[in-house]
Amino acid sequence: MMRYFLWLFLLLQALAFSYAEAQADQHVLTGDSAKPKQVDDDGFRPDMASAPSGGQQPGMDSWTYKGAKNQETTDKQPGAELVHSAMTELRKLYQPLHHKAKRHQGVVSLILNFALKAVPTLRLTAPPAETSQPTPGLSGPLLHASKLLNEAARQNNSDALYILAEVNFYGNFSHPRNFKEAFDNYHKLALLNGNNSALYMMGLMYSTGIGGAVEADQARALLYYTFAANRGHTRAQMSLAYRHHAGIGTPKNCDVAVKYYKQVADKVIAWYRSGPPGGMRWVDEAHRIADELGGVYGEGASAYSAGRESVQKSPDSYASIEDIIEYLNLMSEKGDFKASFNLGRIYYEGQRGHEINLAEAKRYFYEVAQQYWVKGQQVQNPKPGLDKYAAKAAGYIGRMYMRGEGVDQNFIRAKYWFERGSYLKDSQSQYSLGLLYLNGYGVPVDVPKATEYFKAAAMQDYPYAEVALGALHLDQGGTDDLAAANHYFELAARWASIESYYYLGELNLLGVGREKSCSAALGYFKSVSERAEPFVSSWAEANLAYDDGDEELALLEYLGAAEQGYEKAQNNVAFMLDPEQSLLEIPQWLYRRAVKSPLLRNPRLALTYWTRSARQGNIDSLVKMGDYYLHGIGAEPDVDKALQCYQGASEYQQSAQAMYNLGWMHEHGVGLQQDYHLAKRHYDAAYEINEEAYLPVSLSLLKLRAKSAWNTFTNGAINSIRDEPVEKKHWSLREWINNFLQEENAAGQLYDDYYSDEYYDEAAAGQNGAGQMPGGDGPDFDEDGVLDSLIIMGLVVSLAFLLFYRAQRQQRQEEARRREQEGGNIQPQQQPPPAGAAQAPFPQLGQPGFGGWGAGGWSLTREGLVVPGLKEYH
Repeated sequence: MMRYFLWLFLLLQALAFSYAEAQADQHVLTGDSAKPKQVDDDGFRPDMASAPSGGQQPGMDSWTYKGAKNQETTDKQPGAELVHSAMTELRKLYQPLHHKAKRHQGVVSLILNFALKAVPTLRLTAPPAETSQPTPGLSGPLLHASKLLNEAARQNNSDALYILAEVNFYGNFSHPRNFKEAFDNYHKLALLNGNNSALYMMGLMYSTGIGGAVEADQARALLYYTFAANRGHTRAQMSLAYRHHAGIGTPKNCDVAVKYYKQVADKVIAWYRSGPPGGMRWVDEAHRIADELGGVYGEGASAYSAGRESVQKSPDSYASIEDIIEYLNLMSEKGDFKASFNLGRIYYEGQRGHEINLAEAKRYFYEVAQQYWVKGQQVQNPKPGLDKYAAKAAGYIGRMYMRGEGVDQNFIRAKYWFERGSYLKDSQSQYSLGLLYLNGYGVPVDVPKATEYFKAAAMQDYPYAEVALGALHLDQGGTDDLAAANHYFELAARWASIESYYYLGELNLLGVGREKSCSAALGYFKSVSERAEPFVSSWAEANLAYDDGDEELALLEYLGAAEQGYEKAQNNVAFMLDPEQSLLEIPQWLYRRAVKSPLLRNPRLALTYWTRSARQGNIDSLVKMGDYYLHGIGAEPDVDKALQCYQGASEYQQSAQAMYNLGWMHEHGVGLQQDYHLAKRHYDAAYEINEEAYLPVSLSLLKLRAKSAWNTFTNGAINSIRDEPVEKKHWSLREWINNFLQEENAAGQLYDDYYSDEYYDEAAAGQNGAGQMPGGDGPDFDEDGVLDSLIIMGLVVSLAFLLFYRAQRQQRQEEARRREQEGGNIQPQQQPPPAGAAQAPFPQLGQPGFGGWGAGGWSLTREGLVVPGLKEYH
């Protein structure tokens, strides 16, 4: 038996060793900061490089060192040849990283992965050679390049100073991080020529105190950010604008914040419009790391994933993009044109973690189009719905020709495909034709014709067409035109159009067509600035580093975005620095957790960014603030501040976790009066907000009831749990009728809201092209519900009247019959028939006594009430 265990142990060792080697291969001489989208040929971010003159190129924050490409500039400085030689050595180390495909693990693979990490790895290596020496921190080309750069830096070469600062701060090319050395080089560079990038990085380091190079000092951070912003540094302008907006290190000042946000927004719009026809496009990279795990507190416990304010997820959101593509490929091979079109869109638009593939996008769009058009002619009897998807595919094909994406730019071919799509009422094709005629791309300029196409697309709520129409009306300048421009921009803003945000910011700032509003203008300019992620931020680099497992580099990149005011980046920084990510610790002997580096152990900084994230509306961050103050993490314990955080998060029943924490505080008398009854109320409220809290709430209530019972038994001073008083109200008839009508109206309104036409617009449009359900107009319900209630009550009154009339008629017939008997035809009183005698038959219609039998056999006489078979009751 022991032999089998030994073989199993060796097998697991082999698997663990293979896994570790595979992971190590991803980090060998990668430089750790390589970024394929934002990095130049030498591996440096284009917006952070050194500028000897302190100036800027259009669309860039500062000049980028590119060796021989800028030979004339660098040769003017001493030590330029040393820098060129150093860059040659560093190029040998540069290897770009790529996004790793993520798949959701199954149960078996998850258990196996956990087991491999749990098994200790025994490395068997050969003894070192006698001539080998201990490997220093720097070796090979990196050591040679470092010596050359240090020699050039001693000659005050600005490029060498900047490169040394960058590699020491970010750890480029696997260089060991040395924040003190990085700060010294940034400081020397700033003193040498006032380099804006160096000033910005000094502001960043003073703001965060990262790496311990300097102590956090918000006043100095504000000073250096201001210096860099006034010299035109885009990230410094965003950071400074956010500080004046949030009141960090300075009083809140909307005017100053708008000033700097507008400077960034102007650059963003110029960059956006500098792209191909239709503007720049990019893949949004901003996201919260915690959201992938269900929120800060995990799936089901966070306000993000559970409760009334949670983000509703579709079933597809739990599948990886690779699984979705695999499924769509299978359906496409079976001839499903919808799957082919969706594959084309995925490859054309891309998404975080999945790169754009224009060749594949073009292939799938052509697949859909060729199912509807064959040799330039429409096919006979196409499949239902094919015309709609063929029109959209034609719009995308035309867009690729118009912009030169994956094909040579050709406006004639673009117009050909746009006309096909426009004939089938595709909004993108209509807008794009308007763009061709507005700017004269391959056709004569024709503004009226362009306007008609824009209007046709805007009728289908296409945001780009609405922006174009708004801009045309704004150019006219009339009162009616300004009102129309505002209207179109607001319509487009519902789709987060970056140009509509910019126009609305300008209109609110200047008071054109509306009243001036600094706060509204600030919100729009802030949104414009943050939307242009590739131009102003390091989101792509941060995500790439995090996916590759380099959490330190990811933290530094997220830190820059967090200083610029990105709430999601602030949440990411706090989450990565959070020491309390799990309350249920797995034993060390069962699961070997990697020890966090000192850079990732900074609870003070974590609290800072939880606070900034909470101020921008993140409920889970607000609850985390309360946890930190309650337990004294990153600050001195402060129960009052914790209580304020929990109460703020529990308002409007947004966070079940905050409500539960308030119940706990009432139960134990922490920060609140000890009150078992109020504790029960908060626990019950937590369950009402989030039904997934059933188990913790039930266990807490079980313990609470036991404590309350003991408190009652011992006559304790704590308020015990008691039944809620139920007030019984006695309604009058009028109040009862009014309440009945109100409930009927409320039920009818709820029915109307749930089954409104808007709820079915998308489904109906997909079936019959209209905004109603197939088969005619939508249902017409009585909004008030009063008419139905009156009819019902009328029927009830009528029925009561008929019963009363029938009883009165029967009484009159009985009285007439009795008078006849008293007139001489008195019959002897009938005796009950003897036992066993035959019963008299029931009276027939028209015979005496039929009315009494029909009403139940009861009759009212002068002597009293007569019931058949019983004595008279007087």
